[in-house]
Amino acid sequence: MITYFSIHILVTLLSSGYSPALIENAYSQPQAFNSMFQPEKVLALKKTVAPELTAPKGYRVVDRIGGDLNRDGIPDSILIVKSTEMGGFEMDQGNKLIDRNRRGLIIFLGRKGQFKKAVENLQCFSSENEDGGVYTAPELSIEILRNKLYIHYAHGRYGCWKYTFRFRGADFDLIGYDASNNTGPRIDRQVSINFLTKRRLERINKNVTAEGGDEVFDEKWSDISLEGLAKLSNIEDFDNLGEGGW
Repeated sequence: MITYFSIHILVTLLSSGYSPALIENAYSQPQAFNSMFQPEKVLALKKTVAPELTAPKGYRVVDRIGGDLNRDGIPDSILIVKSTEMGGFEMDQGNKLIDRNRRGLIIFLGRKGQFKKAVENLQCFSSENEDGGVYTAPELSIEILRNKLYIHYAHGRYGCWKYTFRFRGADFDLIGYDASNNTGPRIDRQVSINFLTKRRLERINKNVTAEGGDEVFDEKWSDISLEGLAKLSNIEDFDNLGEGGW
């Protein structure tokens, strides 16, 4: 049966934008529903959500990142939001209820004690519960550092990649891309692109027996063809963005 705590959370989530169809699913899959809303998970979520900023209807806030994005010295805020569509829930091979709904972000710029929405892209990230196949799916993290926005993907032993954005005018321009393709501790290939200078650096490791730290790289610089910078608000799916769409 559904626990008292889960019923309380269910009522709270419905008032926050979840579909009423969640009630029917909760009663048909009580064990799966209870496991999704354990007390410690909900308490951790509450600590990260800014009470003054809320998600639009049909979405919930899953994280909040703070920092200065436009060099005015006033804190800005990024809400990471997730769709609450009932159609995004499915049962996996282990008969466990999985939330496959996509995620997105809303960026607010601070204005003398208030926040003004600058960019909204509600569906640009895949679910954190995607099936990685024989390995785990890449893990998304978002950071504000030195007035820039970094969208980073970590893929364990296979490496990582990140996109660098800078606020200009009314949107965030994609100005950089960096990636590392690894085999465990060994770096096999690195790519770094500066979209402002339109230059691309590729580094290939020649030492296939390297164990990490003893790689020997061949470096190749090249120019890229680019007409304008990609805008954060226009990116439909980061999974398909590759090296930045140039």
